[in-house]
Amino acid sequence: MNRFVAGDWGTTNLRLFLCDDSGAVLESASGPGAAAGHFADVFDSLVAKWAPHPEELHAVLCGMVGSTIGWIEAPYLACPARPEDIATACAPLRDGRIRIIPGLSCRNRFDAPDFMRGEETQILGAMELQPALREGRRLLCLPGTHTKWVLLEDGAVIEFLTAPTGELFTLLREGSVLVRERGGAPDARAPAFKLGLAEVDRFPQAQLLHRLFECRSRGLAGELVPQDVASFLSGLLIASDIAGGLDVFGNSIVVPAVHLIGSPQLMELYAAGLGLRHYETSSTDGSLAAVAGLAQVRRQLTRGSMANAN
Repeated sequence: MNRFVAGDWGTTNLRLFLCDDSGAVLESASGPGAAAGHFADVFDSLVAKWAPHPEELHAVLCGMVGSTIGWIEAPYLACPARPEDIATACAPLRDGRIRIIPGLSCRNRFDAPDFMRGEETQILGAMELQPALREGRRLLCLPGTHTKWVLLEDGAVIEFLTAPTGELFTLLREGSVLVRERGGAPDARAPAFKLGLAEVDRFPQAQLLHRLFECRSRGLAGELVPQDVASFLSGLLIASDIAGGLDVFGNSIVVPAVHLIGSPQLMELYAAGLGLRHYETSSTDGSLAAVAGLAQVRRQLTRGSMANAN
């Protein structure tokens, strides 16, 4: 059995998966992210239990491991980008035994440069797990620290737009006077979260900056208890993100539907906001999508090697 390692190597965390040829996960390991450096030592120490000679093990890696702070820089691939283009553009290490998936770049609709690194692999995996995404025009949303809105056409990434929604939420919750208590994780069923969503739709002409102080003023007026303010803030930010994403891409798709890729909790929050705007949603777990995308690239690379050999 030919085994390989699939790796999602972010800034702060690393997850490695020992897979068989079909992409099924046999074992997993975790370690420090790209910010810690020492890539070869970290990789070899984690996979040593899977192979007597780690340097000979084949692997496909994605994420910040291919950035300017990574093991090797995998250049960004310009959109439109098809799955086979992404596989071909992988950066080789160790005589090609390790391949690092490139990020994607585009000029977004605001005529600004935009980039993703890691999300492209989740998109590939989502199309592998749900083949219908390869057909026609599809709108994807990958909620997270830097949320991505992505337009697919017949399986190709045509363009995308980034919103630092999660990062802004964390900064305001933990470093501003708007939120006095962090509270628990936002809940899609919480009244305060629903209020935040509804308020953005109630006054769609209002800019987000003109609504954020309500996190404090509604508390001062007794309309929100301190532990609910973070949920209200989350509702405001997510509703604003959704409104902007749909304003840019909503007319580009025939059916009002969005496919979500990410953590179950975040996808639930975005599904609630999209539901208020009468958009249907489907979803793919981001962790499963990453592994499926890495396995798909591995298969494409293997087929390419066999074709070259013939």
